[in-house]
Amino acid sequence: MALFSFYGMRKPRQFEHKPIYWDPRKEKLEERERRIRRELGMEESLEDYKPQIKGKFIEGTSHLKRSYNRGEDIRSRRYKNVKLVLWLVTLAFIFWILFFFR
Repeated sequence: MALFSFYGMRKPRQFEHKPIYWDPRKEKLEERERRIRRELGMEESLEDYKPQIKGKFIEGTSHLKRSYNRGEDIRSRRYKNVKLVLWLVTLAFIFWILFFFR
């Protein structure tokens, strides 16, 4: 019975990460350089690609495109799936009553 006890349980070790070297001045300088390059147009940011990426996955799949064109969202699809499962459970229960209680 003495396999384990609730008294004197050890706490799990905590994760401690101590960076070897970190220069906040260099990090601020690099961030400033990136920001200036974006402002000058030398470097493209992720914001430039967002209009090109948005909706590409839906356009690539036929079933999502159909549901998107019908105006369905995730909640309505989940509702349909739950409704289908409830119908199947109801039918299974009716068959069970009809065939096993004769």
